[in-house]
Order: sequence, then C-alpha cells, then structure tokens
Amino acid sequence: MSEIRNLNPEILWRNFDDLTQVPRPSGHMDPVRTFLLDFAKRVGVEAFIDDAGNVVMRKPATPGYEDRKGVILQAHIDMVPVKSPESSHNFETDPIVTHIEDGWVYANKTTLGADNGVGVAAIMAVMEDKTLKHGLIEGLITRDEENGMFGANDLPGGMLKGEILLNLDTEDWGELVIGSAGGLDITSTLEYKEAKNENETAVRVVLKGLRGGHSGLEINAGRANANKEMVRLVRKAIAELGARLAFWQGGTLRNAIPFKAEVVLTLANNKVDALKEMVEAQRQLLESEYKPVEKDIEFFTEPAERPENIVPQDIQDNLINAIYACHNGIVRMIPSYPEIVETSSNLATINIDANKASFKILARSSREDMKEYVATELMSCFSMAGMKTEFSGSYCGWDPNPDSEVLRLLQKVYKELNGKDAVVQVVHAGLECSIILSKYPHLDVVSLGPTIRSPHTAAERFEVATAKPFWDLLVKTLEEIPVK
Repeated sequence: MSEIRNLNPEILWRNFDDLTQVPRPSGHMDPVRTFLLDFAKRVGVEAFIDDAGNVVMRKPATPGYEDRKGVILQAHIDMVPVKSPESSHNFETDPIVTHIEDGWVYANKTTLGADNGVGVAAIMAVMEDKTLKHGLIEGLITRDEENGMFGANDLPGGMLKGEILLNLDTEDWGELVIGSAGGLDITSTLEYKEAKNENETAVRVVLKGLRGGHSGLEINAGRANANKEMVRLVRKAIAELGARLAFWQGGTLRNAIPFKAEVVLTLANNKVDALKEMVEAQRQLLESEYKPVEKDIEFFTEPAERPENIVPQDIQDNLINAIYACHNGIVRMIPSYPEIVETSSNLATINIDANKASFKILARSSREDMKEYVATELMSCFSMAGMKTEFSGSYCGWDPNPDSEVLRLLQKVYKELNGKDAVVQVVHAGLECSIILSKYPHLDVVSLGPTIRSPHTAAERFEVATAKPFWDLLVKTLEEIPVK
C-alpha cells in the first residue's frame, strides 16, 4: 500500500493515490474517464461524459442548503508525460509510483501528475464526503488540457448550472488567482530534398540534465532552453569545423521548457577531436553562465552511424539562423504587476530529419495584442528561413475581477483559518478559466490549490504540509457560499 494514503487529510490523499494508479497522459483519456464514472457510481453521485469528452459530476445540496449558489469545482484530467532519460516508464500502461521525501511527494523519475491530479482528487473527495455542508456542487473534469485545452474549448454551453467556478489548478498555496495568460501554438515547418553526405564521420552531440520546467510558471526562473543552447554549439561547429547537420531532436512538449536536445553532425575524421573539445568548452561555459540554476548539465559526444544524407547547406544555414534568432523567454512584464510575466515564448520542440524540419512554440500573454505581436515576430523570423508558419490552439487571457464576491469569501475564510491574508495573484500560466468564461460569462471565478513545484518535469512534487489547509479552505468555503 502506498505510504501517501496515510497522510492527512486521508480522503484527499486516498483519492489522489487511486488516481495515480490509472494512466492518463494527454490524448489517452478513456481509462481514467471509466475510472471516474465508476467512482461516481460507487459514491452515489450523478456522472456523465459530455459532448466534449469531459467528465461531469453532480452532487445535490445538503438539506437546508438548497438556496445557496451552485458551485462548479473544475480541474483537468490529463497529466504531462515526462520522464528522466534512465526511466523505462510507459505512461499509457504503467501506474505512477510515489514516495515521500523531505515533506514532498515525488514520483519515481517521472512527472507526478499532481498537476492537476490534486484538483481531480479534491473533486472526488467532495463528491464522496457525506459530512460536508454545501449547495449544489458540480465537478467539471476537463480532458486534454495540457496539449491544447480541448475539453474546455469544446465545452457545451447551457450544461452547467452553477454560478461560481472554483478552478483547482493553482500551484502556490496561499495564492488566490484571479487572472491568467492566454496562449497560442505556433508550428513552423519546411520540407526539402536532402543532400548526399560526403563527410567521413558522424558524431552525436547530446545536451541533457537541464531542469526544464513549466513554460508559463517557470519561464522567469532563468533556466536554460536545450534547443537554444544547442544551436550555439552547432553554429560554431559549422563555422569553424565545416560540420554539417543531419539530425536534430530537442524538447518533448509544447508547454515544457526543453531539458534535452541531441543532434547528429557529420565532419572530417581529423576534426572529431576538435568537436569533442568544443563541446566540452561549451559545457563549461554553460555551467558558468547558469550557475547556480542549472546544476547537472551533461554535454557530450558519442559515435553515430554515418548517414547517407544530410540537410542541404543553404537550408541548414537558414534553419540554424532561424533557431538562433528565434525569441525565447520573457518578452515583457505586466506594467501594473511588474513581478508577473505578461508575454513570453518557449521554443519547445525542434525536429529536423528525413526531408523535413518542424519547430513548435507556445506563446503566452495576458494581452491579446501582445500575443499577436509575439506570434507575428516569430512568424517573421521563420519566414526569412523559408518556413511555413501556422497558428492553432489559441485561447484568450482571463481578465482579473478584484471585486469578485467569491474572492472576498475566500479571503475571509483563509484569514480565519490561517491567521494571515491570502495573496491575490495574476499568473502567467494558462488556466482554463478564460475559456469556460467565454461559454458561461456569468460565472464568478477564482483559482486555488496546494503547492506543487516543477510541473512538466520528472522533479514534479507536491508539498504535503499544504494539502490539509487547502482542503480545509475548500470545505469551509463551500459551507459559507452565499444564497442565490
């Protein structure tokens, strides 16, 4: 039996542990949807799958609370599937293995799925607990948030009955979030005819061990982007050693800062030792530049099978220049909230192989005009390399409402329970609140949650000490929801 089942509050941890046993990477929702429907049947609440593939649960009001405003508890069902290089974990079949270390719950060299499994577990706990007092409760558990917010985007209008939405996807205990950034997926591609390789030797260059992280919440953490750091080495190897590019694979997910990249370069035999020295010098430079943020940088070469074909020189040079010039990181901060990132971009994945190059970027902004600006900036950069750029998965930002009634209630209850004020915050992460508000504009919305660190990485962890106060705040707030 998992040790986390013994933690307090037991009802929250038990449901979270049960959820970790069900594979649920983005794009593979059927097993976890079946699990949730079976759970709802077992605890005696209504549940169904809506037309968008989301799981919806309903629990009637406690007797005497029928006149309270209805509350929608919302979380997303999927998790980001990232593992460390040495892990053999299969996210489509294997359960998550958890352990407790220094007051945090971790997985075994994989993402934990606390983002947003903690929110789902809280909804399950509310549905199960017969001792709670509340008005009508709806649980909206959306599908495929991490790879495009598809469940929220396709959410049917007119289905939900509540007047208040509590999103449970915030990752800093003590913060009440009332605004978030919008986002846009940018994909740039180029097809070409490969050239024959005339060099004698092929070398694989690997950069790994970077921290990576959430491309919204941690874009301001000063972490290295594996693709942007690799291009510095590749450009230098081409210019000084006559190397040629045959292959590039960097990054894993559009919403994760890439922690690994690898390339295959071809070059003359007598230049191989010089390449090894160049890679080692670059490793030392990165250690110096990113100290103490990046502590486990690995940058090395290894033999590779000599490819028959490589990227044509003019295409190669254009692609390298585009990667070098591509904006990555913060564009600017919010003028009225100078500690919060307003606009950013993340050069998430690069794949160059077999006659095609493909780059994927997630641009974020709390302003639609700035989101358009950075998207156009990136498209312009890639256009100069002859690449075709497409936009998809756009979602708008969530405008703050500092006069929210449920915000005032949460602030009051938080102070009563904790003896201090909660922090009201706007975040650079993309939350589904803005999309749900576009379908249900009458909703009064706040986001909250316990503390999670390093989501979208194999170092993801959930702080044990924040689980109970989070649960207590949720329970007490539900009890004090105002009348209609």
